[in-house]
Amino acid sequence: MTTAGEQGTDASAGTGSRQPNAIVVGVDTSNACLDAARWAAREAVVRGTTLRLLHASVFGRLPHDGHQSGRQDDDLLLESADRWIGLATAAAVKAAPRVRVVSEVRLGIAPELLVEESASAALIVVGSHGLGGLRGLLVGSVALKVAAQASCPVIVMRGPAAPLEGPIVVGVDDSAESERAVEFAMEIACVREVPLVVVHAWHEETSRAALAEKELRERHALENRMDSWGVKYPEVEIRVSAVRDRDAAHALLGQSVGAQLLVVGSRGRGPVAGGLLGSTGNALLSTASCPVAVAHERRQRRR
Repeated sequence: MTTAGEQGTDASAGTGSRQPNAIVVGVDTSNACLDAARWAAREAVVRGTTLRLLHASVFGRLPHDGHQSGRQDDDLLLESADRWIGLATAAAVKAAPRVRVVSEVRLGIAPELLVEESASAALIVVGSHGLGGLRGLLVGSVALKVAAQASCPVIVMRGPAAPLEGPIVVGVDDSAESERAVEFAMEIACVREVPLVVVHAWHEETSRAALAEKELRERHALENRMDSWGVKYPEVEIRVSAVRDRDAAHALLGQSVGAQLLVVGSRGRGPVAGGLLGSTGNALLSTASCPVAVAHERRQRRR
């Protein structure tokens, strides 16, 4: 079932309403989902794509007791779903009046439906906490599962409203996942016309006399690594930060104060790699003060 469209929106019908390359927002029953809708609406306008609001619910699946209690529970769930879809639509349109919105309430469990949607979505955007479509299920769990298992980049909304003029921050190491994270972060920074801060955490036991030389080598290596990206995206101001820190998450948190988005790669290997974000990704999803993007490689999910 779908909700009615509001100003600047276009309501569609049924599960066939899935829009390829849409930005999909998981709508639950918390204010965090409204932040997700606002962020995603602005991004959808910039990308010229559709914003798809999806609420997962279990109405129709609750056991009836022979009386009216089951039906009444279903009605309450459906009423709540319609209300939150309406609130999310209004928040999206207010944030980006030119956004095109489609919305839907579907039977199912939130993380499962969002992971399914990620096969054709451009982005999945979720809140970091609250209550999901399944009563009693923390959205923290939803966010973690979707961030780990999705087939497209996932944005997890954290902290207060991010400053639109703030930089994009991306964490890098020597992995292929980091290269995908840099590419995703570059695209966002280019479109939003803001600087990109590239952070590499390193740690090596060395003498105090050799420390300055080591710090300089690490910085130069990072600058050289980013040279080709600077050629590809000449309009993006690239700032590099090689930080001596055993804890990559700590280094990224320190560099991301005032950022509008923090981007990391995923350690997942294929569609069955659920939960394999690595300690850095998991820590940032739990503690970051700005939205966090997990830059999955686009892949087709097995059926």
